[in-house]
Amino acid sequence: MNPQLRRSLLDFGPLLLFFIAYRVFDLFVATGTIMVAAVAAVILGYVLDRKLHPLPLVTAIMVVVLGGLTLYLNNKMFIKIKPTMIYTFFATVLVGGLWFKRPFLKDILGAALELEDRNWRSLTFRFAGFFAGMAILNELIWRHFSEKAWVNFHVFGAVALTLLFCASQLPFLMKHQIEKEGE
Repeated sequence: MNPQLRRSLLDFGPLLLFFIAYRVFDLFVATGTIMVAAVAAVILGYVLDRKLHPLPLVTAIMVVVLGGLTLYLNNKMFIKIKPTMIYTFFATVLVGGLWFKRPFLKDILGAALELEDRNWRSLTFRFAGFFAGMAILNELIWRHFSEKAWVNFHVFGAVALTLLFCASQLPFLMKHQIEKEGE
């Protein structure tokens, strides 16, 4: 199987199972489903790639902790704030990396992109701002809209916004990509 397709299935499979479980059962069953699926995706990713991928690992940890609180305390709020916590964590880590002169996006994307350090900083700030905005948006949606609207946003809207944001960065990347010798 194509490695990108496999990675996408491992990354988005738990979210899809969450949505199906929500539609068939309820938010509590969906929460248990995503907890199991997120841990299984991390384990399967490790078995297939022989390495732990940091983003799915952090997501799985937060899913298990906040999902566990949701089920244990019978309180849906904890699973609804999970995206807020994840987005806030990512934004904080990205800005913190810059503070310590370590642009983590360069570590993640550096094999595919070659940019000057100032452009890595700019791209990192853009992603951090996006994640901060997504955290705020998640808070607004789960607090002011129906549970069904929040689930639909979480599964479809957040993914679509992420893809749109990434696509919107392509002109910046194309403009600042450093051409390697022989290209």
